[in-house]
Amino acid sequence: MNRRLPTAALAALLALSAWGARSAPAHEMRPAFLQITETGPEVYDVVWKVPARDGDRRLSLHVRFAEDVETRTKPVGGMVGGAHVQRWQVGRPGGLAGSELHIDGLAATYTDTLVRVQLRDTGEQTALLKPERPSLTIAERPSGWSVAWTYFALGVEHILLGIDHLLFVFALLLLVRGSWMLVKTITAFTLAHSVTLALATLGVVHIPGPPVEAVIALSIVFVAAETLHAQGGRPGLTARWPWVVAFTFGLLHGFGFAGALGEIGLPGPAIPLALLTFNLGVEAGQLLFVAAVLAASALLRKIPVGVPPWWRRVPPYAIGGIAAFWTVERVAGFWS
Repeated sequence: MNRRLPTAALAALLALSAWGARSAPAHEMRPAFLQITETGPEVYDVVWKVPARDGDRRLSLHVRFAEDVETRTKPVGGMVGGAHVQRWQVGRPGGLAGSELHIDGLAATYTDTLVRVQLRDTGEQTALLKPERPSLTIAERPSGWSVAWTYFALGVEHILLGIDHLLFVFALLLLVRGSWMLVKTITAFTLAHSVTLALATLGVVHIPGPPVEAVIALSIVFVAAETLHAQGGRPGLTARWPWVVAFTFGLLHGFGFAGALGEIGLPGPAIPLALLTFNLGVEAGQLLFVAAVLAASALLRKIPVGVPPWWRRVPPYAIGGIAAFWTVERVAGFWS
């Protein structure tokens, strides 16, 4: 969009790479998931889903209930779809309301834990536990806003930690000219991924995750190449109609968002609310990212330091190179 954006782009690329290296041990930051469902007076079924990495090595996370909670059945389970899933039953005189649960080991990871507690008489409580806050007190009267806030936070977190999605938006920022065209392009991307996110999450459309992730990486390569063509005086489809390309690939990126949401599921009684707030969180995170890049660009414009003409080609080459590596890696993963 201006002569300083490539410099801002390269700085952000370095920051994204550093953050990606930091988050790698958490296996793409997939959250753990704890479901507690009251099935009878003072009796609860527990489902505990822990992300695995490097094959079948599960993260060392364990649920610890209050001392007066009795384990009624022995935990049983195994590996299911890249995660370790256990099921057991617990009980407590007077019920679990007011008691505290703790996720041991969470403080030593970069991942989160989504907790969903469904009580028979008082409704559902949803909370997102983090390494700095690994405990939860089960509420006697859960707030109706707990679902909305939790899924909004998950949406923001997912987009800000989804480096592939951010690089796609980044490549568009390098290519789009004019504020109005930028608004149309970002809006088109948002509308498109909102549609496929809803369709895939609700089970209307299903596409296997690995091919989607590979083509998402390929979409970044495509936009990076289009940026280089435009810089060389040969503008392509994306330079002329960026909102069309953003909408087309946005449909694909929506399936990627849905895959992340599918890892934790949606609360039965509040599916529309959870889906809406997750999508709003994704959009909020996306806008924060765009604003940060544009702010960095505006700041750099005030610094009287010239850059050589070839410098503007570095960001698209870097973005395309990273995305090409992801494409090969993800296609190779089909057979692993």
